[in-house]
Amino acid sequence: MSDSDIDDSSAPLIEHLAELRTRIIRAALAFIIAMVICFAVAGPILDFLLIPIEKTMRSLGNPNPVMQYTAPQEYFFTLIRISMVGGLALAFPVIAYQLWRFVAPGLYKNEKNAFLPFLIASPVLFLMGAAFAQFVVVPLAMTFFLGFADLPSFVGALVTSGGDVATATKDTGIDIVFNGKVNESLDITLKMIVAFGLCFQLPVLLTLMGKAGLASAQGLRSTRKYAVVGILTVAALVTPPDVTTQLILFTVVYGLYEISIFLVARVEKKRTAELRAAGVLDEDEELFSEFDKED
Repeated sequence: MSDSDIDDSSAPLIEHLAELRTRIIRAALAFIIAMVICFAVAGPILDFLLIPIEKTMRSLGNPNPVMQYTAPQEYFFTLIRISMVGGLALAFPVIAYQLWRFVAPGLYKNEKNAFLPFLIASPVLFLMGAAFAQFVVVPLAMTFFLGFADLPSFVGALVTSGGDVATATKDTGIDIVFNGKVNESLDITLKMIVAFGLCFQLPVLLTLMGKAGLASAQGLRSTRKYAVVGILTVAALVTPPDVTTQLILFTVVYGLYEISIFLVARVEKKRTAELRAAGVLDEDEELFSEFDKED
């Protein structure tokens, strides 16, 4: 590969630092602007994120679900949290573009062509994982947690149209009432969204490792049993103690693992063909990662 295939990157260190500062400032400004935009619509976003718990409460017999906050500043900072997460998601294309503009001059042309698809696939897969959590996992989690409450407990917590609390439905004993806090309920949803969004990055991570020679399809196939144990452990940690939810997460993530093996095999096949064409490998030689060589 000739020197002409790589962009001029012989600028002094101070120029690289100045370029990095410019990219960071632009990314930070994009985040701040996106955060302000999200704060303007944080209320509807919060309503959307609380849809799973609302539907669960209605299905369990509460026709008028009510959430509360117990500190004057609690609701405000809940909106700030939503704005920060939403702002990061909204500004990600700009942040990724600034990152790309900073590293692209130091990459060969074939490296640019290889890196760019992953830069696009990463946010798409994260959104898919977040959507899966919001519409599938969180409703199952809320049904599991709130399912322990008896129907009369919800009815006893009803608020009348005049704002008065309705009388308890039990003649004896104490009603155990779910008084949901906004920030705590939102915390469960956001953790699920982030956890599943990150789990959906598995194909991107393993394929990049395959391109770097740090993983191979053969190695991934030989470690399936360890992957199963690891995925089951993650499913137990990030989901409620509900077998159905854990099985759903295991099935999805293990499916992504198998997809990753297929993608890494394609990367190896393409790189092997290129090396054979260049005369680096003989026709009967196969390409192995550094990990496989050590084994």
